[in-house]
Amino acid sequence: MNVSRTGFFKLAAAAAVAAGALFAASSASAQVSWSLGVSVPGVAVGVAAPPPAYYGPPPAYYVAPPAPVYYRPPPPVYYRPPPQVVYEPAPVYYGPGPYYYRHHHHWR
Repeated sequence: MNVSRTGFFKLAAAAAVAAGALFAASSASAQVSWSLGVSVPGVAVGVAAPPPAYYGPPPAYYVAPPAPVYYRPPPPVYYRPPPQVVYEPAPVYYGPGPYYYRHHHHWR
């Protein structure tokens, strides 16, 4: 039983390698890139098609820019000059002199 299992696994491994070679050849002729990554936590298989080698020309239509908008300038604003500031001197009041009833001679 041990011998038949080993032969089966060898045959299965050989079939997997042959199928892989067959798929690799067909994908190489179709220009499809593929990779087999064996890493932790598992096995990842990535298949991607290459970008196209030719891009078509852009569509043939013209988008006109928007029409220019004219803004009329506002009318000029005229200001009258500020009023003149006139500084007048402070009023001076000359009243009568002090009135003394008596002379107090305190120095005597």
